[in-house]
Amino acid sequence: MPNRTALITGVTGQDGSYLAEQLLEKGYRVYGLIRRLSSPNLTHIASLRDRIEIVDGDLMDQGSLNDTIHRVSPDEVYNLAAQSFVGISFGQPVLTGEVTGIGALRLLEAVRYHAPHAKVYQASSSEMFGQVDREPQDESTPFHPRSPYGVAKVYAYWASVNYREAYSMFVSNGILFNHESPRRGLEFVTRKISDGVARIALGKAKTITLGNLEARRDWGFAPEYADLMWRTLQHSSPGDFVGATGESHSVREFLEEAFLVAGIPDWSSHVLSDPKFNRPSEVYNLRGDSTKAAKQLGWAPKTRFKELVKIMVRADMDRLSGKGSS
Repeated sequence: MPNRTALITGVTGQDGSYLAEQLLEKGYRVYGLIRRLSSPNLTHIASLRDRIEIVDGDLMDQGSLNDTIHRVSPDEVYNLAAQSFVGISFGQPVLTGEVTGIGALRLLEAVRYHAPHAKVYQASSSEMFGQVDREPQDESTPFHPRSPYGVAKVYAYWASVNYREAYSMFVSNGILFNHESPRRGLEFVTRKISDGVARIALGKAKTITLGNLEARRDWGFAPEYADLMWRTLQHSSPGDFVGATGESHSVREFLEEAFLVAGIPDWSSHVLSDPKFNRPSEVYNLRGDSTKAAKQLGWAPKTRFKELVKIMVRADMDRLSGKGSS
């Protein structure tokens, strides 16, 4: 395979860092787009800093995107940047719309004018399905988003489809269901649980406070989903692909399994409930069908629910006990 150039927005996040690692292993020249901040968090890509090229840019600023795409002239663009926390989107809906929705459109415009040959991956989300009327959900399931984040992702999804159809651009959507890892942000419920349980097990805390324990999600392992992103752009033609395990589990199940991993069979006295963590409109059950990705891309998830929980809890226990880092 000849050397190829990839640009990743959101390179410092969970997905971006795993994808950067995998692309480097494949021989890509990797650029990472980062907003200019006084103290950017580069923790997840610290080991890659001498191997990837950081460029300044912002999904809120069309000029910076135009300049970046023109200078880098990427073969592949992975748009993973977003205001990606659903809970925050209720408090900051306009910012979420600007970054997660319109930001994707700005990037598509930059590619259209300055690198029309480039293949574009848009990180879509199972949150677009929202209030579902069927199970499992696949590429044909109607969208009914239940949060400003979900609404913004629907906008970005349809913008991607429109640019594909209107300008014959290679633009694909990855409709990925929840995917977790030790690099997941602490504001996300799975990492909040793994970190909280690890602290309780190590005597650093006594309780963990959560919201709705009955919401069910389809949880997979993030590095495997980064591989799906790459496979999506290697397909012969652009399209939209669901990435999912096909299993759904409740927050309560995740909690119970996490405490078992930590050797605490009775968890009830360690868990508090606070309605402030409940969403104004909840999404109760998401479970995906990735048959299309299996047939056309040869992709299938390998890490199942219990193993995922074990990976996360043990990583946080190692980190908090000084044995490792996430």
